[in-house]
Amino acid sequence: MSQTSLLELQVSVEEGGWPDEAVLEASSTRILEHAAAFLAREEGQPFPKMTPELSLVFTSDAEIRSINAEWRSQDKPTNVLSFPAFPVVPGGMPGPMLGDIVLAYETLVRESEDLGKPFDDYLTHLLVHGFLHLFGYDHLETEDAEQMEQLETRILSGLGVSDPYGDSDPV
Repeated sequence: MSQTSLLELQVSVEEGGWPDEAVLEASSTRILEHAAAFLAREEGQPFPKMTPELSLVFTSDAEIRSINAEWRSQDKPTNVLSFPAFPVVPGGMPGPMLGDIVLAYETLVRESEDLGKPFDDYLTHLLVHGFLHLFGYDHLETEDAEQMEQLETRILSGLGVSDPYGDSDPV
């Protein structure tokens, strides 16, 4: 478990060809701390007095397919799933537990290759994407999707990752 200034992360590598857990924890902490600081600074996102927690689960297509079927009635693998612990609207005060982000290795590898993007950049994008879902951002409606995509692009720019929506992106 990693204690950071804005977030406390619980990282678990369950299945798949993921890098070492310590490597994933260090990079995820850097990425999500940047995203949290950006939301606080640029969007006025409040944070609870207690350091909010979130869990990251790095798993396989088979496992995420099972989760996707159970929770979203979609019997197929997907790249990332987010499960907010409490309902929150963008800009609202999150609870002390933000929720869970689950990522599937094989899908990320396949999609990053299809998009011609470095795996690490694509993983960074999906971590930011999943993180924004925990703060109530969504992409079901066009206006909401545009807002979320703009936030992702701005956050990723600060991490040195190019605009993921410059080309087709399956998120």
